[in-house]
Amino acid sequence: MRRVLPWLAIAVVLVGTAFLLRTQGHLWWRPCDHLCLWSGDSWSSDNSQQLFGSFTFTHVLHGFLFCGLVALVLPRLSALWQLSVTVTVEALWEIAENSEFIIRRYREWTVAHGYHGDTIVNSFGDILACGLGFVLARELGFRRAFAVFMLTEAVLIVWIRDSLLLNILMLIYPIDAIKHWQEAGH
Repeated sequence: MRRVLPWLAIAVVLVGTAFLLRTQGHLWWRPCDHLCLWSGDSWSSDNSQQLFGSFTFTHVLHGFLFCGLVALVLPRLSALWQLSVTVTVEALWEIAENSEFIIRRYREWTVAHGYHGDTIVNSFGDILACGLGFVLARELGFRRAFAVFMLTEAVLIVWIRDSLLLNILMLIYPIDAIKHWQEAGH
């Protein structure tokens, strides 16, 4: 039973997240001509509408960060309960990220002018990616996880002109020069 409870907690969090996102008006899935599991164009209207996309990698990095933070704050919890806490925090972020306030902030202060929030399926993909990041970071250990984190950031900056750290910076303290550089890339 001790091994079932954390999984049950995760299931409850996912159901609650879906309910809250749906009450915010978010669609389950963006209809398209064919089954779309991936959208690699981070500046298209498909961004954050399919199960996975280029920003999925930033959510893997959330898992890396939460792995370290949860281990520092709650070191006595089992790994499974730490995963449950990580999924809960990521789910709370998905709810906040898809609030009208954050969506408006993305539109006004970043290059995501047409952003209208995630679909529920995309939020689930983001939560899954975060959980995967948590597990990967635990397996890698601090040094290797840090190296993978930095490499992923660098690849994202080159690939989509954005990353987890740039995203955080631009939401908290937008810099026009960065915004112009990002806009020049698409």
